Amino acid sequence: MAGTFQQWWRTRRAGVRRCLAVFGTLVLGATVVLTGAQPAAAATPWLTVSDGFASFRVPAADLESALGTVSSVVVEADFGPSFAIADLGLGRSGDAWTSVIGPLRPGLYHYRVRADDTKLLKDPTNATTVTSDPTWSTFLVPGDSASLLADVPAGQGGTLGTVSYRAGPQQTRSATVWTPPGYDAHRRHPYPVLYLQQGADGSRTDWLDLGRARQILDNLAVRRQIEPMVVVLGDGDTPDLQQELRAIARAVRRGYNIADDPAHRALAGASAGGTQVLRSALTHPGEFAYVGSFAGPLTDEHLRIDGRAVNAGTRLLRLYTGNMTDPAYNPTHRTLRTLDRSGVRHDFDGVNPDDGHTWNAWRENLADFLPRLFRPVRDHRPSAGHLPLIREFTTPAPGTTPTPWLTQDANGDTFVTVETGSEFASAGRVTLWGNWAPGGSWVNVPLTRTGDRWRGTVGPLGPWFYYYKFIVDLVSKKDTANPTHITTEPTWSTFLAPGRAARPLTDVPAGRGGTLATLTYTSTVVAAERTAYVWTPPGYDPARAEPYPVLYLQHGGGQNYTDWVEMGRAKQILDNGFRDGKLVPMVVVMGNGNVPDFGKELLDNIVPAARAAYHISHDPARQALAGLSMGGFQALDILRTHPGEFAYIGTFSAGVFNSTGFDVAAVNNGTKLLRMYSGNVTDFVYPIVLSTMATFDTLGIRYEFAGVTAGPHGWDAWQKNLIDFAPRLFRPDGA
Repeated sequence: MAGTFQQWWRTRRAGVRRCLAVFGTLVLGATVVLTGAQPAAAATPWLTVSDGFASFRVPAADLESALGTVSSVVVEADFGPSFAIADLGLGRSGDAWTSVIGPLRPGLYHYRVRADDTKLLKDPTNATTVTSDPTWSTFLVPGDSASLLADVPAGQGGTLGTVSYRAGPQQTRSATVWTPPGYDAHRRHPYPVLYLQQGADGSRTDWLDLGRARQILDNLAVRRQIEPMVVVLGDGDTPDLQQELRAIARAVRRGYNIADDPAHRALAGASAGGTQVLRSALTHPGEFAYVGSFAGPLTDEHLRIDGRAVNAGTRLLRLYTGNMTDPAYNPTHRTLRTLDRSGVRHDFDGVNPDDGHTWNAWRENLADFLPRLFRPVRDHRPSAGHLPLIREFTTPAPGTTPTPWLTQDANGDTFVTVETGSEFASAGRVTLWGNWAPGGSWVNVPLTRTGDRWRGTVGPLGPWFYYYKFIVDLVSKKDTANPTHITTEPTWSTFLAPGRAARPLTDVPAGRGGTLATLTYTSTVVAAERTAYVWTPPGYDPARAEPYPVLYLQHGGGQNYTDWVEMGRAKQILDNGFRDGKLVPMVVVMGNGNVPDFGKELLDNIVPAARAAYHISHDPARQALAGLSMGGFQALDILRTHPGEFAYIGTFSAGVFNSTGFDVAAVNNGTKLLRMYSGNVTDFVYPIVLSTMATFDTLGIRYEFAGVTAGPHGWDAWQKNLIDFAPRLFRPDGA
């Protein structure tokens, strides 16, 4: 990781202090934060959430009234891998800026609108607030794994109160106090108390607004999974935590029935607040019997620790950290070694493989920590699915090797680290755009300046094929250190995250795959020489008695014949399918469909050229046609205008716009398989596919629907479509 946790903490704290000092209508560096000039609250929400999909529709007029004319709009939210903050691009559609992402994992998300990279705006149609930063709103995606974050029925939860205390000679501060259901101010035995600290980059309200501490406490209390206790939420960012805690405790004792003996006191905190908590527990042992540090490792490697005193006064010391994207990851490794050397007994919850330095992780930490308080602890093991922290995560020094660097954790998931060259040293903001959001959607993850370069790590990524580019001050740039290239998308680079699920996209051993060659043909439609890729199977024999069946595989709009090879991994898919015995030996022709009359181009130019160069069948029963997006629309048009010419038709994210012109009998008699595919609701063609199937049902055209492919209108879905479609071709009936 670049830098240290301590440096990261100082940078974050300095930035947030500047931000909090000038909230309103302000300039933060080059970022304009507009919280006062909000558009009037509209009746129609900007955000709707259904079945885990978040749909944004931001009226252009509302944006212009608040920000003026804008040319680019994103939703900044914790949509990235590991719940990292990332930018979801919105596209202009009529009178609004729109996008859909999902399915999102159950949990709480926070978001805001960013326009032209510098202007921040809260969603005025969302009543939720984040007190420490008024540009953010939140929403909850429900689900079993997020059940602790839901509100309990009215009247069943605890109660929130506020106490004020003197933090210094001329400074009064406040703390929030949660009391459990049935709290009795006159109970004979005072309630045990947990002091819960926020990090340096927020306030006590963050544990309510972002941490859902009230809901977690209420749910655990209703389920009787925690001891009745009082919880005090204090602000972080204090130079003397001990002095602060003593002042808070005095104020709380005046108003609440809480214990004052160390055995009934607990202390926990997140991020820099966790660092303060841990340091306090080690330097003032015995004041709190229970201590939890949520991604808050030690920053002082020379701290003097009396292990015996700590052990004598501490019943539970439990540490937490996120995965390799967490700045606390490496310092936590060092902290664990320090505790071991000092003889300090401690629990470690293991590495959370799915979260970084985020509120999602800290909510889980709190839910794990609370049931362990003020009762005997029998299970000291890490949470289910958490991983060991065996070594630090290290990357090469800046500028020393090409990127990307791939690192795998104990689960086999991949983390990718990229780095720009020094040519962007003067850039104001650099992000990493790629297909790492749910289903292969695209989000931008901010990179961090490292000297005269920008660097970042993204993950965990499951085994699959990924593509990315840099966005430098709103301009797309290629990672020139990555030798991969995409002809039609010159700023994109690619990499393969290894693993079993990615096997269909992986190169087969040398000499075991088919042959990829180019075919040059004359296009009478555009009066020019054009090129196609042709894949022939291993052992292809131009002299065999029976001609090979043939699949004509078409690309989408804005693409050409190279895309199925460079982006679709068609060669690898076909090689692996043949190697596994799933494919009938066939020839696959990938032509150029960018013509005004595709039917003429295909039948008069591509097909004759392929037949002249390869030993392929003329029999319609041995011919297939498939395409993605535009290519799928073209395939359906061929089905309409030349029914029976191709016995197998596959459409990936495509449909028809009207029902006229189909000879239903000819289509059904001449087509052995018409199989349709679509991405989920994030695929903008999804409603067209649904309406096409309804049209075919009305007409009586026989077809198969492969079901929804998880993902948007993108290559993740289309690769899966080809993997499914190709083995179905040219099989005997019933095979």
